[in-house]
Amino acid sequence: MRASSLSLVEINENNLSENIRLFKNHLGKNVEFAPVIKSNAYGHGLREVVGICLKNGVSTFCVASLEEALLVRELSSEARIICLGYVSIKEVREAVGKSIELTVFNEKTIEQVSKQSVKQKKKSQIHLKVETGTNRQGFLPEKAIKAALLAASSEGVMLRGVSTHFANIEDTTEHEFAIGQMKIFAEITKNIKKVTKSPIQIHNACSAATILFPETHNDLVRVGISLYGIWPSKETFLSSKISGKNFSLKPVLSWKTIISQVKTVEKGSFVGYGCTYKTSTKSKLAYIPIGYYDGYDRSLSNIGWVLVRGKRAPVRGRVCMNVVIIDVTDIKGAKLEDEVVLLGRQGDEVITAEIMASLCGTINYEILSRINPLIKRNVI
Repeated sequence: MRASSLSLVEINENNLSENIRLFKNHLGKNVEFAPVIKSNAYGHGLREVVGICLKNGVSTFCVASLEEALLVRELSSEARIICLGYVSIKEVREAVGKSIELTVFNEKTIEQVSKQSVKQKKKSQIHLKVETGTNRQGFLPEKAIKAALLAASSEGVMLRGVSTHFANIEDTTEHEFAIGQMKIFAEITKNIKKVTKSPIQIHNACSAATILFPETHNDLVRVGISLYGIWPSKETFLSSKISGKNFSLKPVLSWKTIISQVKTVEKGSFVGYGCTYKTSTKSKLAYIPIGYYDGYDRSLSNIGWVLVRGKRAPVRGRVCMNVVIIDVTDIKGAKLEDEVVLLGRQGDEVITAEIMASLCGTINYEILSRINPLIKRNVI
């Protein structure tokens, strides 16, 4: 099953490849580049993105679930796959069997990895996640050493990495809290290395940290949103400019559909559910076969716009489940099956994920990741 063929997402292979090269050149020789491809590669299409990454010499991937990990394993038997999210106790057996590196934040998972590894006569690599200030998943600092010792002493288990995640490195130009987390993490990892006496990969860098703070690169970086040519936030962009870093990210995704009907309605006509829009003049309306089911946010009702023939066409009335109504009164020649750009460039006009997010009162991450995964992704 897939969504309507009347809508598609285009993935620009050249732009994604250039972003990969940009980050690789930014890292030290001994730093491993690990793209984060969770949530259908932030809406870009997991299969398509993995394929392009592999062509560019990338072989380590970070995912959020076992399902995503298994899909990557289907695409590459040799890829290194790090699962950042929770894998249930009953799923550990399959993860071990497919050589998925699990991020662990409870002792039961460590014990189950050991049990299944011994059964399968394998050595499984795990990553210990420690809490430094985000208060999401992760061992509290006072429990991290005990967990590390359990991992190091468990049969069939290799403690491959120790990680954490930043709470406030994107949404601000003041980075005191993030610097505080760096200090906590450095102390924890130093102590873990001391007691386990084993080589461990240290990683805490997300996109913003990778761009702004070379000291966070450590042994591996987990680059997510910026892999796809999107800045994590305007604050990250500003911080990068202030610090003199020349990062030129290239957006990878465009989202398009077509006009499915055009008709003219009289002045004073109501448009769409709830009669939330009333024409102030005789108007030429066009209909596009996408809606909130496809990921086009309902909050764009009466405030969003799309591009037709290189011009802005405002959304009229409520966004429906499968239809959006737009006004093409001032767009000369707009007709049936004309291309409509929802996200991306057409002529001199562009609609970015940031623009759409600001209209919806959300963030660019959500705009991209909520594009229906059933919509076909075309690599161009």
